[in-house]
Amino acid sequence: MINTCRSGKIIITLGIIILSIILSPVIIRAQTGKPAYQDTVKFNKNRLIGIVAGQGAIYLGSLGGLYFVWYKNYPHSSLHFFNDNNEWQQMDKCGHTTTAFNVCRLGYESYRWVGLNESQSTWFGGLLGLAYLLNIETLDGFSKEWGFSPGDLTADVAGCLFFVGQQLGWHEQRFILKYSYHPTKYTKYNPSDLGQNWAQDLIKDYNGQSYWLSCNIYSFLPKSSKFPKWFNVAFGYGAEGMTGATINPKEVNNMPVPDFTRYRKFYISLDADLTRIPTKSKFLKGIFTVLGFIKIPSPSIEFNTLGKIRVYPLYF
Repeated sequence: MINTCRSGKIIITLGIIILSIILSPVIIRAQTGKPAYQDTVKFNKNRLIGIVAGQGAIYLGSLGGLYFVWYKNYPHSSLHFFNDNNEWQQMDKCGHTTTAFNVCRLGYESYRWVGLNESQSTWFGGLLGLAYLLNIETLDGFSKEWGFSPGDLTADVAGCLFFVGQQLGWHEQRFILKYSYHPTKYTKYNPSDLGQNWAQDLIKDYNGQSYWLSCNIYSFLPKSSKFPKWFNVAFGYGAEGMTGATINPKEVNNMPVPDFTRYRKFYISLDADLTRIPTKSKFLKGIFTVLGFIKIPSPSIEFNTLGKIRVYPLYF
């Protein structure tokens, strides 16, 4: 039950984030073609009111919805802690860090559009991401079925600091945390924990997920360089062979489960920072901004803890 509901919580959170990105002024700002660091942008009070109202509605509505969908029907308790650091080969922690990073990035972009300066937008964006995810962890903490996870909070803070540190130091994100997924055979053996349809599989099936640190090469070169501004090299992490959180069950719902070997995977791959692709199309700039957290399918090399090396012409 714990794993199913935790995964369901993340499903709702991801959906809210994607919806927020689509509805946010990030798209509008991306269409202007202006650089990310530009303190000459004038403050717009009406935009600020709209942003605060929109984010407040999303913030309160999503947390309220999350409570009624997942927490209301389970017994409550006093605040207590739960250590889940040994679950899912830490793939869930990668998900928390990646989610926090992208929520912060969304917040920053919206505040820059309002006209706040670079420092204000960076800190407010970072605090927005941390506050949102902290509330979700707190809901876990007061639910008897789960508990406040210090490991989850640590991953959340790491994602926020990763964004804030880069923005303060470079005024841009030279390293982006990304996500990718491909379907696997494992979901059919434990669908309640790993997903019962494609939408749930995207979040619940950790076997098919990969999390990436995508590095932009041009950002470390002289501005006069002819190197493609959008070209990235990505380093990924994944895991496979998991039909249970900490150990694989022998059977689920009286159905036998094969004895899979659990192992970790590490990748080197090519990628692209879509937001750096030059285009005059306002529509494409908006799409590139929305999809910027998704790893581009590319040739990849896998190194795993089984001692094997695999080469993929195209991996996602």
